[in-house]
Amino acid sequence: MLLLKNGLLALCLAALALPAPAQIRRLSLETMVAEADEAVHGTIVASRSFRLDDPLDGPELYYTTITIQGRTLSSGTALTVDVTFRGGFVSATEGVFNSEAPAADDVRLGREVVAFYAWTDDFGAGLATNALVAAHGGLYRAASGPRGTTVLGRGDGYALRANLRVSELEGALRRLYAAKPRR
Repeated sequence: MLLLKNGLLALCLAALALPAPAQIRRLSLETMVAEADEAVHGTIVASRSFRLDDPLDGPELYYTTITIQGRTLSSGTALTVDVTFRGGFVSATEGVFNSEAPAADDVRLGREVVAFYAWTDDFGAGLATNALVAAHGGLYRAASGPRGTTVLGRGDGYALRANLRVSELEGALRRLYAAKPRR
């Protein structure tokens, strides 16, 4: 009987030690704005991947920084900004894929995008940078057409779930950022 009780106790303790299942966070536009310092609409004009090694965070931390030239969507101010996300390759054989990173085609040079970002003093290994908010969920492709530029929505659970003209998004973001408490 004691063996059975000890066995059940061990089983219960083992179950409690299991990691929690991954959970995908649903974001509304309001939630995205609450987390983001700014949103920029523009063109990716540069990209670089790099590796950092850190005694606390560990070796071989790979990041990619894209440079977006465009304008803020909260005020329309011209802006060139570097935005960083985890993952990337510094050569054909050295780097790491990250399931939460934007797809390579989404961040290629010349791609027109909308990106939500926030400053962080430590994105890992002491890296101070503008980090892409919500990983790949903070970057949206934009496409120009005869009726203006459209931001391509990403489906239910994303801040921009449906396609939206940049002018409509800009209006919504101006209202949301104007109402946002400043940090």
